[in-house]
Amino acid sequence: MLISWIIFFFILGAILGSFINMLSDRLPAEKSIITPGSGCDVCGKRLGIADLIPIFSYIFLKGRCRYCGAGIPQRALWVEIATACLFGLFWVMLGPSVELGISLLYLCVFITLFVIDMEKGLILNVIIYPLMVLALLLSPLYLQGDGLLANLSSSFFGGLTGFGLFLLIYIASRGGMGEGDIKMAGFIGLVCGFPNIFVAIFAGIVLGGLAAAGLMLSGKRRKGQTIPFGPFLAVGAVTAMLFGSQIMEWYLALA
Repeated sequence: MLISWIIFFFILGAILGSFINMLSDRLPAEKSIITPGSGCDVCGKRLGIADLIPIFSYIFLKGRCRYCGAGIPQRALWVEIATACLFGLFWVMLGPSVELGISLLYLCVFITLFVIDMEKGLILNVIIYPLMVLALLLSPLYLQGDGLLANLSSSFFGGLTGFGLFLLIYIASRGGMGEGDIKMAGFIGLVCGFPNIFVAIFAGIVLGGLAAAGLMLSGKRRKGQTIPFGPFLAVGAVTAMLFGSQIMEWYLALA
């Protein structure tokens, strides 16, 4: 039964990964996410059902449009695979629960933010602002505190901490940190709550630092050249969603 559910969530994740790809293309361009249907960006041909099967369509078509032969970005495949695998992992970690459903919603949001910021250098208000409100409203159902007020307080102070810390970094760096990163850190705090926001921020900073160092050592990034930080915050947020409480308990036990 466990394997059957893992397969189910893997397939569900692949399907939603395809939807995330569409959002990542259309939202930055301010296009409708409802119409028209999916099509080739080169020849404009509307895609059939056989062209839209997540993961397998890309493999069977060898990464090319069936109609004109234009290449399909590899990102489409990797987003579907990553979303599918993470959906399976979240099911294993959380099991059947309200927390699982809300976590999968946030996971889709963070993957979308990851892709858009990585490719466009944008953290869109149209995503962040509505989700900030939703995260606060859902906190009583999602966070594992002692009652309604405790969960709301955890979400509020988590958001305030994330926003405040990154605002200070923005001021100290004289604009070296993007304004979108400030809002994203606030959103992550609302999702993860206090004190798990520290896990998300720490993981994001460590990953971002390692990536920047790796790019500089490989010669792919010059000194002073900026890289999007949102993707690392997104990974940090997912890390905190899965392991935040355990990491905080471990850290406090050492203190």
